[in-house]
Amino acid sequence: MQQMSIKSVFLLQAIFVMLLPGSSCYAKGNEKAYPEMKSLFQNELQKQHVYSAFFAVYSPSHSIDWKFVGGEFQNGQAVSADNPFYAASIGKTFTATAIALLTEQGKLHFDDRIDRYLPDSIINNLHVLEGQDHSSNLTIAQLLQHTSGLPDYFEGKTHDGSPNMMELIFADPSKRWEPISLIRFSKEKMQPLFAPGTSYNYTDTEYVLLGLVIEQTSGLPLPEFFRKHFFEPLEMNHTSMYLRSQPLAPTSKMAEFYVGDFDASQMTSLTADWAGGGLVSTAADLIKFQSALFSGEIVSAATLKTMQRWTPETKGMDYGFGLRKIAFDQLSPGMPHLEIIGHSGSTGSFMFYCPQLDAYLAGTLNQVEEAKNSIVFLMKILLQLEKEMAVCREK
Repeated sequence: MQQMSIKSVFLLQAIFVMLLPGSSCYAKGNEKAYPEMKSLFQNELQKQHVYSAFFAVYSPSHSIDWKFVGGEFQNGQAVSADNPFYAASIGKTFTATAIALLTEQGKLHFDDRIDRYLPDSIINNLHVLEGQDHSSNLTIAQLLQHTSGLPDYFEGKTHDGSPNMMELIFADPSKRWEPISLIRFSKEKMQPLFAPGTSYNYTDTEYVLLGLVIEQTSGLPLPEFFRKHFFEPLEMNHTSMYLRSQPLAPTSKMAEFYVGDFDASQMTSLTADWAGGGLVSTAADLIKFQSALFSGEIVSAATLKTMQRWTPETKGMDYGFGLRKIAFDQLSPGMPHLEIIGHSGSTGSFMFYCPQLDAYLAGTLNQVEEAKNSIVFLMKILLQLEKEMAVCREK
């Protein structure tokens, strides 16, 4: 190959800089944004019941790849970015993406009825409302989008006033739960809420069924499907399913997460959280997944668009196929016109992408009581990012 002249090298460098207008401005803006974000993160750590927290922000177009971590274990050991954390309902995005991948492989379709893939022992009496049996009419899309009308075995009310799954988890922390027993619990103890496709109700029951569909159509246990199609190709070396699989590489112990002052991270009964959220990961690994999903590395742009078939969830929030969209200006007047797409979890965990700022955000506050406040924290972070980027756009 003919060696390039020095003049040609300088010409290419000049063209590169021209193609990145404001790049030096972004670098200066980043210098200012970093300590501001660190301060916002430290404010979260200073809250009374936040014992540890993790946060990462990544923006390829703005040369941002920052990680923040703080806090300690009960034994006084400091947590580090190498400690994974319980990701909770972020796992729903993984399950939904697995379904999307299977559609691209031609093994199923979003609008298929689930009785094509699951045995009668699961389907029978799954959805009986006011004497009408809707069990055989439930579709994969309805499960993905929480529009099936099925009850939530986790936090829903039982028809006889007995404990729901959340209460049972704490009543017997040593109990190990399997997916079939979760569906059986839902059928025996709870009532459907509405006819399929007529309303919205967030429920983990649907995602247990989706996990079973994945296993049936792929021939792989759910943890193995995740490993083969997500963890290995994306080098998510420190991600696994809680008490069901091991990470690809040696990994530090999982960070503790709390319900008030109670450390809930060691309970075997957390296995009741399966395809709906039984994931353990790091902020860096979650960003690998989210950026791969939105850049077309996992599924096509057309399939990702289908996954963003939104239905209203609550004010300012819509739900797609394992994806939640939050519009800050709809949450509260005067908030920025920014949206984030991804998922949050009950432990204060989050994994989102902001298209307007090309920014990926992942982490956790490891505290159930801070789950809602974690979204406020993200809004503050994005406001800071937007402020610095706006200055550069004006120059």
